[in-house]
Amino acid sequence: MHVDLLIIGGSAAASAGAVYAARREVNVTIIAQDWGGEVASSGQIGNYPGFIETNGIELADTFRKQVEANNIPIELGVKVTQIVKNGEGDFQIKAKKDGGDVEYSAKAVLVTTGVHPRELNADGEKNLRQKGVTYCTTCDGPLYRGKTVATIGGGNSALESALMLKEICPKVYLLTINSELMGETIYITKLKQAQNVEIIYNASTKKFIGTDRLEAIEYDDAKTKKVTKIEVQGAFVHIGLVPNSAFLPKEIKKNKLGEVVVNKVGETSVSGIFSAGDVTDTPFKQIAIATGQGVSAVLRAIQYLDSLS
Repeated sequence: MHVDLLIIGGSAAASAGAVYAARREVNVTIIAQDWGGEVASSGQIGNYPGFIETNGIELADTFRKQVEANNIPIELGVKVTQIVKNGEGDFQIKAKKDGGDVEYSAKAVLVTTGVHPRELNADGEKNLRQKGVTYCTTCDGPLYRGKTVATIGGGNSALESALMLKEICPKVYLLTINSELMGETIYITKLKQAQNVEIIYNASTKKFIGTDRLEAIEYDDAKTKKVTKIEVQGAFVHIGLVPNSAFLPKEIKKNKLGEVVVNKVGETSVSGIFSAGDVTDTPFKQIAIATGQGVSAVLRAIQYLDSLS
């Protein structure tokens, strides 16, 4: 398949950029491993313009419907492994799909691959993954209705997790390594007022305990070093995100976190490759910012495509 613009990733930045490309009659296609990215993993959303209140799954679905309404092809189940520039100046995108090799060709590429959850690397974490240990409260939270659970983390994603869980679980622990919560004030206030939420500060999670299912969490107090075990049936880890940028060519400049370095219109260090959204070094990771970045990057990409004519 050869297109003018290939967008890699299926979430906010990809959707916004694709719609603008289609309206300018650019031959554009979206490829992604799945749809929604971290947007779909978000819980309650009340700060995205145009929606008084929604949730991640509903918003991601709305994005997709708008893309489809603009007749933009979407191919899911595609994992990009390499991007190389051929002798004719086009980009060859190598990928895996359904266990086989696939290739795409494009005059320009927009990378909007987002991020994935960071792991704790605690004892028992890998063995109990999806057996009580999970990284997506929106996806898995309803499975733990009526159970005792813990959210691990102290930023907005952890706070959103605890807020969702407090509505369906009789007891929710919120474990943070910090001495205070870091996030939106309204979230912190709601959690501190919740009768069924216990916030544990200075908690360094060391071990997930269980054989076939999670039974307990063991943590150290970062100040006193006291070891405590709490019995839970579910643990939701929200301690940060890692950019999905490993497949990019070495010529693409990244910062020490692995984020793609871009200018204000989404240009990377390689001409013809653009990037937008959470995978970039933009300091604030917000859905509204990602959509704006996607639009800016596509408008600049269109100028780039015009220059090739």
